[in-house]
Amino acid sequence: MTEAMTLDNYLAAGGVLTNPTNVPPRYRAELMKLMATFVDSELAGAAGFADIINHGPGIKERIAAAKIVLEKTDHADRVLKIMGEFGADTERYATHHPWTARLDRDDDIGATRSAHDMRLAVFNYPISGWTDAVIMNLLMSRAVAEQLAEFSTVSYQPLAEVFRQIAPVEAHHGTLALEGAMKLADGGEARQMQSAVDYWWPRVALSFGGDDPKRFAFLTSIGLRHTQNSALRERWIKSASAVVEQLGLSTPA
Repeated sequence: MTEAMTLDNYLAAGGVLTNPTNVPPRYRAELMKLMATFVDSELAGAAGFADIINHGPGIKERIAAAKIVLEKTDHADRVLKIMGEFGADTERYATHHPWTARLDRDDDIGATRSAHDMRLAVFNYPISGWTDAVIMNLLMSRAVAEQLAEFSTVSYQPLAEVFRQIAPVEAHHGTLALEGAMKLADGGEARQMQSAVDYWWPRVALSFGGDDPKRFAFLTSIGLRHTQNSALRERWIKSASAVVEQLGLSTPA
């Protein structure tokens, strides 16, 4: 960045930041919000899957679920360390929130966040059994893939690098989910699988949020967003529909 170029112009031109020094207050606030949403969603997601490990029908399935719990917790830790560089109390953060807290199964909060933390709304709903867990993971892993592709290009370089490292591991969670779903389909679980798709589809879709043109323009100008939420959601619909159809199931209307 040249002396004649302001920081705002530098970011708008595609520049990147590499440390917390001299980060503008509003940039810091938006970056912290992005990181908190990711960390809280990973920790809440891991807590939900931890409760389901022993529901796995076999050792292989239980190992896969345990691996997902371990890796999601590790991913949260990686991003939380960056939050710590901006002043977050990382030790208290990881233990203060009720990560296992869930709503009743039939509650409907739309895209509303938890009163306790910044997790995506989908992680406020309880998982009901092994088949439900597999389908939730199958659909959510595709949403995470789209979100991480977006986050991997943020202008805060250390965070972008962490997201790029995390992305293939999260993608493998989707592979494990598909393997589990195919086994369930072969075992005659199609009806239960379809019920789970019908339940989780609208909840995962809401995790992308709506489009706010003014806010998006600002986030784009500082390099924290590049693709609108609606476009990410449409990409997810295409990806998730393909895998649902591959299993002989249908997407909700």
